[in-house]
Amino acid sequence: MLSRLTIQNYAIIDQLEIDFPNQLTVITGETGAGKSIIVGALGLILGERADSTALVNKEKKCIVEGIFDVENKKEIKKFLADNDFDSSEELVVRREIGTNGKSRAFINDTPVTLSQLNELSRLLVDLHQQFDTSAVGESDFQREVLDALAGNSNLVVEYQAIFHQWQQTKKESEELKAQKQQFDKEADYNRFQFTELDEANFKENELEETDAELKLRNNAEGIKAALSKVYSELKENETPVVQQLKILLNQLNAYSTYHHDLPAVLQRLQSAQIELQDIADDVDRISTHINYDPERIEQLNERLSLGYKLQKKHGVNSTAELIGIQKQLAEKLQAVLNIDEAIKQKEEELVKIHQAGSMLAKKISDNRHKQTSPFEIKVNKLLVQVGMPNAKMKVKIQATELSLSGADNIDFLFDANLPAGESGKNRQFQPVRKVASGGELSRLMLCIKSLVAESIDLPTLIFDEIDTGISGEAARQVGIIMKDLATKRQVICITHQPQIAGKANAHFFVYKEIVKDAVKTNIRQLTTEERITAIAKMLSGEKPTAAAMENAREMVMN
Repeated sequence: MLSRLTIQNYAIIDQLEIDFPNQLTVITGETGAGKSIIVGALGLILGERADSTALVNKEKKCIVEGIFDVENKKEIKKFLADNDFDSSEELVVRREIGTNGKSRAFINDTPVTLSQLNELSRLLVDLHQQFDTSAVGESDFQREVLDALAGNSNLVVEYQAIFHQWQQTKKESEELKAQKQQFDKEADYNRFQFTELDEANFKENELEETDAELKLRNNAEGIKAALSKVYSELKENETPVVQQLKILLNQLNAYSTYHHDLPAVLQRLQSAQIELQDIADDVDRISTHINYDPERIEQLNERLSLGYKLQKKHGVNSTAELIGIQKQLAEKLQAVLNIDEAIKQKEEELVKIHQAGSMLAKKISDNRHKQTSPFEIKVNKLLVQVGMPNAKMKVKIQATELSLSGADNIDFLFDANLPAGESGKNRQFQPVRKVASGGELSRLMLCIKSLVAESIDLPTLIFDEIDTGISGEAARQVGIIMKDLATKRQVICITHQPQIAGKANAHFFVYKEIVKDAVKTNIRQLTTEERITAIAKMLSGEKPTAAAMENAREMVMN
């Protein structure tokens, strides 16, 4: 609920602070006193465009601030959390227009955009003004009304969960089909590439090992000659190194007992002789296994050439990478075989989810249809009470494809006037959103919201001159409906009708006064006796009669 509204330097308002109680508040005052200015200032914190002409005093900025009690308002708490705003039981919305004409908005002292302010304002205040179309013409609100009356809340939550699942599954199915199309385009090329690699049949590290063997084969004669030279020097020439070491060992061995270091030296010479003997044997063995084989070299060259060609084609540098690409291609080809089955399974899943959603949507739709006639009767009865005896509203429900709200397209149709002598069959019903008469539209909204106030978490309702074109009993009935509605929601009404003013829990009076040779708008809450006098003046003029005073007293006291 709106608990406080503060206005500074807006039009002819210098400084105003209004503490609004819960339930029904009325605002009255002479024509031109500034009631519409207060509504205009309120519009600023509801996200309306700022007009720099509102600054009469150009030397200081305009500030409009609203404090709202949002305890237990789940949608508002969610909005604050989603937008990373501080959350508390009190919500402060402020709008400033600088002396340069620039406007800024704040939620709990955090700067916000106008779009954010607009989104929040719809959760805080429902403002009905003359010549405005209102939420009654919005399809979401119309569905919400019928669902509230039908008790569809839990069904709608369950259905929407299924609908989101259906949308997600449908998206996955479409992605699989798109993937299949891509697979089909690439399948032939992937199959060719895989066959090419499969036929090459490279083993792990094969190209690296082939390159090493090819270098060995190409240099076989030189390597063999070098090995033969080493072997010869070690074992086969006239004075082989191994034989020389043996001779030296024998010569030195005769003197091994004459010096304590000689045995160690002899041991080392003997080890060197044995090591060189082993080296010579290994060299001989290696030499026997190295042969220049032109046929083998040709085979290796062909294999290596194929490998390098495939590496270049696929942009890789190793056998492991080629084998990896072969595995990837194999997986893609297998995926082509698997995706048809995956699509089939996904389509079957889609059908099952759609069937479940359709069943729930039908239950929801059936409940809506059951409420249509009773709802029309109640609304049309209330329209008669509020001074619109010729007006009729009816609900049109058309079946549609499944959507987030079910399988219905709901439209509230309205005909304000039945020409004299015409039958009801000749009515020209049109969608409510196309009806231009703001006063009638506001009264229609009042009738509808009074029926669903207990079922829908409505924001603060503000009616600006809803009483246009009515008086007497019709005005009294509007007051009765408002009074009843205000037991469930905060209602603020700007009115010229004493019958409505008499129903208020709180009565504010807007007036003009001269302050330092300037006309200013001010407002104050009336006491019970002041209310009686004000209502009496609304009944009979500036100098109310005794009868008017008595009538006013009865209105207030009752």
